[in-house]
Amino acid sequence: MILTGEVFDGEKFIGTKSIVIEENKIKEIRDQEEESKGIILPGLIDAHIHFFGVKEDNLISWNLTPEGLSVARSFKDMINLLASGFTAVRDLGSKSAIFLSKAEKEGYIPGPRIIASGYSIAETGGNDDPTDLPLDMAQRLSYSFYCDSPWECRKAVRLAMRQGAEVIKIYSSGAFSQRGYPKPALTVEDIKAIVDEAHRSGLKVASHAYGEEAIANSIEGGVDSIEHGLGLTEELAEEIKRKGIFYVPTLATYSKEIKIRELDEEVAVKRKELIDKHLNEDVKIAVEKGLKIVAGTDYVGSPERRHGDNYKEIVLLSRFMSLDKALASATSIAADCLGLKMGRIAEGYEANLVMFRKIRNADDLNPENVVYVVRKGKLYDPQNLKAIFS
Repeated sequence: MILTGEVFDGEKFIGTKSIVIEENKIKEIRDQEEESKGIILPGLIDAHIHFFGVKEDNLISWNLTPEGLSVARSFKDMINLLASGFTAVRDLGSKSAIFLSKAEKEGYIPGPRIIASGYSIAETGGNDDPTDLPLDMAQRLSYSFYCDSPWECRKAVRLAMRQGAEVIKIYSSGAFSQRGYPKPALTVEDIKAIVDEAHRSGLKVASHAYGEEAIANSIEGGVDSIEHGLGLTEELAEEIKRKGIFYVPTLATYSKEIKIRELDEEVAVKRKELIDKHLNEDVKIAVEKGLKIVAGTDYVGSPERRHGDNYKEIVLLSRFMSLDKALASATSIAADCLGLKMGRIAEGYEANLVMFRKIRNADDLNPENVVYVVRKGKLYDPQNLKAIFS
C-alpha cells in the first residue's frame, strides 16, 4: 500500500511524500512532487482517558457501572476514537480497559492501542473512594486499590500488575469529583515505594496531582508523568524539567462545566480560581520552562466528555504553542510518555497514520475532516467504522 500526502512526521511538516507500507510497517518514505490530496499525520494519541462506559458523569456511576456493561459500552468508544484518528490511548483507571486492551491486541475488536493501568492506587477515603458507601462495599465496587503505608502501596502495585497493568496510576491528591477542596494524598514515602515497585518491573508511574504540595510530592517521589497539574508554579516547572517528567494538563476536561456538589461558597470560589489559573497560566508556564507537554483529555465516554471529541485538547494546547508543537504533543511526545514506538512517521515504525483533508489550524482536526485511518497497516474508512453503530 502506498499513501501520498503532505506529511507531518511527528515533529515537523516535511512536504509531500509517498509512504510505502508493507505488512504493518512503514517500509519507505519517498519524495513526491504531485499535488497533495491531504495531510498525513502519525496516528493521534490521547495520554489520559478512562473507559468508564457511563451515561452519567459522576463518581458513583464510575464505580457502580458493572464491569461487563462498562466493557460492552466502551466498544463504541473505541470505534469513535479510531474513526477520529486516535491510534493509541492510555487509560488511567477503569474496570474495562485491561480487557479491551487484550481483545484489541488479539485482533477480536478494532480500536486504538490501549495502555491500561487497571485499577488506580489511592489512599483510603481519597480519590475514587465513594465515601457515601460503607467502606467494605466501596472497596468491592471501586476501580482503585486503597493503601495507607509504603508496604500497602507496594502490594497495590503488585495487584495492579497481576491484573495486567502496563502503567501505574496514583492519586497524589483529591479531585473535583469529591466534596471539599482537593487536598494532598499519599505521602512522599508512599509515592517513592510505588515508583520503586513499578520501576522494578519496567512500568511508568502517572500521578494525578492538584495543587502545589501534591505536584511537589510527585516530583520528589520520582513519578514519570504529572496528570492535570493544577497549581503549577515556575519553581515546580523547573524541577519537572530538570527531572525529565512529562506534564499532561488535560485542559479539555476543565474547559467544560465542572459538576460540584455540596460545596460552600468559599470552596467553590477557590476551585474556580484554580481552574481559571490552570486554563490561562499553568500551560503558559510549562511552555516557557520547556516542559514535555502531552495531550490528554481525561474524557470518560459520557455525553459531556465523549470519546471522539478528543482532538479538542490539541485545540486548547494550540492557544499556547505553535501548531507543530501542539501536534507533537499528541504524537511523538505522547508516544515517548507512554513508552511506545509510535507517534512518528519513519521507516521501521508500525503503520499507524491518519489523513485529514486539511489542517490550517488545530480546529481542522475535527473528525469530520478525517479521510482515513491506518492502524497496524490496515486502512479504515471512518464512515464505515461509524456505520457499525448507526
